[in-house]
Amino acid sequence: MLNTIIVDDEEFARSSLYFLLQENCESIHIAGIAKSVAEARGLLTSNTIDLIFLDIAMPGENGFELIPYAQAGKAHVIFTTAYDQYALKAIKANALDYLLKPIDIDELKAAVDKAEKYITLNKNENGRKESLQNLALNLSERNEIRKISLPNGQGYSLINIDDIIHIEADSNYSVFYLQNKDKITVSKVLKEYEEILPDNQFVRIHKSSIINLNYVKEYNSKNGLEVILKNGDKIAVSRRRASDFADKIKSYTSFDIDK
Repeated sequence: MLNTIIVDDEEFARSSLYFLLQENCESIHIAGIAKSVAEARGLLTSNTIDLIFLDIAMPGENGFELIPYAQAGKAHVIFTTAYDQYALKAIKANALDYLLKPIDIDELKAAVDKAEKYITLNKNENGRKESLQNLALNLSERNEIRKISLPNGQGYSLINIDDIIHIEADSNYSVFYLQNKDKITVSKVLKEYEEILPDNQFVRIHKSSIINLNYVKEYNSKNGLEVILKNGDKIAVSRRRASDFADKIKSYTSFDIDK
């Protein structure tokens, strides 16, 4: 039996993964469930853990910050993530494994089988550290991400990032405005998507707004710097983010915002 913990800030993700493991993976014993890296550290301290199903994007500390503690406890990691398969294809050889949300049962079984064989073979510590470090490095580049999974209450919506026009903060929620005129509200703060989305295409222009540069129609400084998007939405650029926006728009187009 593999002593296992689940680490994810989304209640639906935690409960659905728990159910899938209980129903499909006899070699797994769920030793604990955590909704944050801080809670996971406590579980690692009080239990001998073989395997961690670890979300990446979480408020406060992200999943990568748990890796040193996993290594210290000789626990192995399977990442659960909203990154698409194309982005992860290049780094799959360096990871113990990963699961793309929403989790597929067959992929889950295959990942658990791989983990069981890997742990049984007892690969050396240095090899495991190098694998996790390479995964963290490659994922952090975020250059190939083309899709993200957005929790919608009953499951997940898989969204092409090119279809995102802009994202607006609403307290502790983020509202996605999509090319097909749909809106999706997600119970995550804007900063998490600022970190996930490729910064050569998406720029935070205000504490409450991230825009997709593909949808910029025009910008002007008549009443302070303002961006007009192709769907007609007008969004203010805050003073402290104006310089970063200017740099991004210059590199993205042939126009000079200062002219």
